[in-house]
Amino acid sequence: MFARLMTGAALLAVTAGMAAADYTLHIVHINDLHSRIEPINKYDSTCKAEDNAEGKCFGGYARVATKIAELRKELDGQNLLVLDAGDQYQGSLMYTTYKGDVEIEMMEKIGFDAMAVGNHEFDDGPEGLLKLVEGVSFPVISGNIDVSQSDVLAGKVANHVVLEVGGEKVAIISALATDTAETSSPGEAVIFEDEIAALQADVDALSAEGVTKIIALNHVGVNKDMAIAEAVSGIDAVVGGHSHTEFSNTKEGAMAYPTMVGNVPVVQAYAYSKYVGHLTLTFDDAGNVTAATGDTILLDASVAEDADIVARVAELAGPIEEMKSRVVASTDAAIDGDRGSCRAGECAMGNLITDAMLDRVKDQGIEIAIQNGGGIRASIDAGEVTMGEVLTVLPFQNTLSTFQVSGETIVAALENGVSQIEDGAGRFPQVSGMTYTFDASAEAGSRISDVMVAGAPIDPAKVYGVVSNNYVRNGGDGYKMFRDAMNAYDYGPDLADVTAEYLAAHGAKAAVLDGRISKK
Repeated sequence: MFARLMTGAALLAVTAGMAAADYTLHIVHINDLHSRIEPINKYDSTCKAEDNAEGKCFGGYARVATKIAELRKELDGQNLLVLDAGDQYQGSLMYTTYKGDVEIEMMEKIGFDAMAVGNHEFDDGPEGLLKLVEGVSFPVISGNIDVSQSDVLAGKVANHVVLEVGGEKVAIISALATDTAETSSPGEAVIFEDEIAALQADVDALSAEGVTKIIALNHVGVNKDMAIAEAVSGIDAVVGGHSHTEFSNTKEGAMAYPTMVGNVPVVQAYAYSKYVGHLTLTFDDAGNVTAATGDTILLDASVAEDADIVARVAELAGPIEEMKSRVVASTDAAIDGDRGSCRAGECAMGNLITDAMLDRVKDQGIEIAIQNGGGIRASIDAGEVTMGEVLTVLPFQNTLSTFQVSGETIVAALENGVSQIEDGAGRFPQVSGMTYTFDASAEAGSRISDVMVAGAPIDPAKVYGVVSNNYVRNGGDGYKMFRDAMNAYDYGPDLADVTAEYLAAHGAKAAVLDGRISKK
């Protein structure tokens, strides 16, 4: 791992008239765009063209580009950094079809100063991240991954970057969630280090070099960001991603922007291109932050779409438009697949997907379906349902996997599923064919109770037939207990196709809450 000195990458003049001892830095940031190249609807799924024309949609790269260009013009002559906290990859047919080419092209149009590696940048292995690193003209960094043993990534990923901004050195350091090996596919050659220890080591090294302004650009989630802000001395601000957390000073229920941990401001800008964040920091002559202000900016219909990007996106969408627009079902009610629902308890989309899985293999002696909540990426609104919408909900091209495990293993799997519920982890288990209760206040590993299969208490010694997706069956999201399952078959039909066909056959009644998951 190494550092790069990007002299002049964001060289701007100090604002005229500013007191000599003060230095103001503007940070414009996004995170977790997840291939939402096109505008999104209120459910974070791809927006229909007619709804966008009526002003009902948000985000999309054309609006992101417009807003960042507006901020650059407004802040012309001031000290500005434009940052991305990771997860450009994965989440729409644009990624499924073009495998990162579109995200790279759009990021280059905007011109970021630095980007953090997100876990989904590894979804197509180290090669997928390499494509991004080599495809953009700005540094893509991560400070707690050791890629020196990787034949693909060695020498390609910097652990931090120092930018000269208005005559001052500003360091950007970064950390990636250490469970990325479970949530994505970095491979065994990518070695993860503790986030706090790695960041502190970078801060210490930079401070020894005389750098007094240090920003942590992380992809670890808000809870870890708060812990980092408290534990790592010398960080001036934390710009985060991964947990898709709403920060806003106007939206009820959102975290304050910024949220202060001691003297360290922590910010994030939700996800899916819906917001751009703007953080303003004032430093004294010693490099201490004396003021931190700002807010997220909603990219609704009041933000014009960049015409050139709209035209380019339409061109890119052409080859996939027929499949995307094909109506596969209809529903008279919205189906909730929101991240906050499906990673915290029973959700309607989870019930739909797991019921669809179980229905498809019910003649194979399969009794239980388990789907990780993190594999559910959007909701579906009422009315006609297109294949594009289904693929936005289930973009990973996962296949059905059937296998056999003991009741004891199933309980262990459920314990894994609820073990990180406080962090909104994607391992939360949506189920069919069974019911269970969890107590989030109990110690991880002892949270599950009252597990029932077909109305009877689960038998730890009995062997049960299970259907899941190939990602979970092969140990993704911590489900390592399934790797050695008996009679495993990972090559069933695509989960999105199975779900679409089930929804077509059953409609809205296929997605209702029935109490299969209970909270204490």
